[in-house]
This record gives sequence, structure tokens and C-alpha cells, in this order.
Amino acid sequence: MKYLYEFIGTFFLVFTVGMAVMGPNSAGNLAPVAIGSVLAVLVYAGGSVSGGHYNPAVSLAVFLRKKLSIKDLGVYWIVQFLGGALAALTALYFKGTPEIQALEFDSTKVFLAEFLFTFLLCFVVLNAATLKLNQNNSYFGFAIGFTVLVGAFAVGTISGAAFNPAVAFGAAIMNLSEWSNLWVFIVAAFLGSFVSAFLVNQVESPEKGH
Repeated sequence: MKYLYEFIGTFFLVFTVGMAVMGPNSAGNLAPVAIGSVLAVLVYAGGSVSGGHYNPAVSLAVFLRKKLSIKDLGVYWIVQFLGGALAALTALYFKGTPEIQALEFDSTKVFLAEFLFTFLLCFVVLNAATLKLNQNNSYFGFAIGFTVLVGAFAVGTISGAAFNPAVAFGAAIMNLSEWSNLWVFIVAAFLGSFVSAFLVNQVESPEKGH
């Protein structure tokens, strides 16, 4: 069931991205609100079953915290990318084949923006949802969703604000970004994930839990 939850959550996250960002009738400047909000509610919905990752970079960070097995990591990645791909195709079905003005792509700025906010996203996830100090809190979903909302407002015009390899994959399918640039989003996201897990592991050992 946890794999199905990850598929469903990633689907609705990427689907919301596509429907909010692509014209006609896009959400315009309110798109980050829609995206951050859907992530928050999905984290609350699936957190107790799958952890509510919906993001291969978050799954990697949780794995590095030793809160996810290597088998689950692999399956999570598969269903997350499948969910993102199906969501992108579904959004294109609703929107047709919209004309999209691509962002001016500066690979260095995009890499840095995606690294910084994927790091922050994973950092928030690990602190809010995996530390014993913060266990059983009621704010983890909104903390995670608002991180994406803030990131989208802060650097959306620079990188498109994916902060998630599955979202970046879906964005390429929807022609929101070039396939040739996909590696930048993936490498930046996984690097941010690794650094966040390294730092949080210094606060609380994943082996000893303190």
C-alpha cells in the first residue's frame, strides 16, 4: 500500500504543477500557493502510510537517515517517476499542447537554486518528520508544503522551482523545460538531499536515535 500512496501523491503533486502552470487558465502568480498547498495536504494524507515523500530526493534523504530500506528506496523511485510521468500526460490531455515560453536557462543559476531549495526541503522533512525531538508533531505537513511554496516564489523565475526529480521529469514531458537540462535538476536535487541528511545525522545519529 505504501508504494501506491507514493504513486498517488506524486501524481497529484505533478498534476497540480501542470494544471497550475500551463495555460490556458493557469493559476499565474498563485501557482506556488496551489503547489505548496497540495503537497501539504498530501503529506498529511500519506505520511502515516508511506512517509509522504512524493520526491526521489526526499526518499534518498530519508534512506540516508536509515529510516527507509534500500528496497523501498528503489521502488519509491520507480513509482514516483511513473506517477510524475502519468500526471504530466494527464495534464497535457486537459490542456492540449499549450505554447510555453521557456525560462532563460542559466545552468549555474538553475543548479544553485535547485540545490539550495531541495536542500532546504529535505532539511525541513528530516527535522520535522524524522527527529525524535519533533516526533508526533502536528505541523509537519504545512512545514513541508510551505517550504515548496516559499521556494517557488523565491526562485521560480530562475529554475522553475522543481526541487524534485519526479517533478523535473514531468516538467520535461510537459515541455516546461528541455530534456537536455534534466540532468541539472536531478544532480542538484540529489546533492541537496545528501547534504541535508549529512547535517541532520550530526544532530541525531540514525543508528542510536540521539
